[in-house]
Amino acid sequence: MRQIRAEFDRDSITVYQAYSPQIGVPAVEHGRFVPPFSRGRMTWIKPSFLWLMARSNWARKPGQEMILAVRITRAGWEEALAEAVPTDPDRKIFAGSDEWRARFAEALVHVQWDPERTLRGQKLEARSIQIGLSRHIVDRYVDEWTLAIEDRTPLVRRIHRLLQDGQTAKAKHLLPPERPYPLSLHLARTVAADAPAPGGHHADPRKA
Repeated sequence: MRQIRAEFDRDSITVYQAYSPQIGVPAVEHGRFVPPFSRGRMTWIKPSFLWLMARSNWARKPGQEMILAVRITRAGWEEALAEAVPTDPDRKIFAGSDEWRARFAEALVHVQWDPERTLRGQKLEARSIQIGLSRHIVDRYVDEWTLAIEDRTPLVRRIHRLLQDGQTAKAKHLLPPERPYPLSLHLARTVAADAPAPGGHHADPRKA
């Protein structure tokens, strides 16, 4: 299952990034990314909290000690999706590898689907989306799309501590509320997501 699950409201969606305090602290203080954040490299954003917990080892990996929740406009998020090209030559989208290579070489945005994770970090069959913003579009992310940046590291520490203490139910209760993000048929096809289901009601794969 390839489905975007996220914390969102009418106007915004929350995506996550992990950084060192050298980048994270100024970003939180200013409410936007400022130096030493680099605009000259690919920037990956992810709407799945637990996917980033698995990748950052609950904010314990070097250079990933701060977990930032970046609230961006839904218009910006969907603009990024519209520009995205998958990191593999999906036959549902491309006629062949040559077409994919040509499109990918010029893509402003990359899209990748990785196994979603459980609270304990196990891989699931369901897939979680990552969006890579190239240096050619990252200015839009920083200057136009970002509405607020929150330090979620204290929450991460609290949930992880509950897990270590065997209090799984309490830890699960603190997870950010993620639900299926509505996509048009066009955007779903562009990012190789499953076609939107009527009503949009699905069980949370993380809690199965």
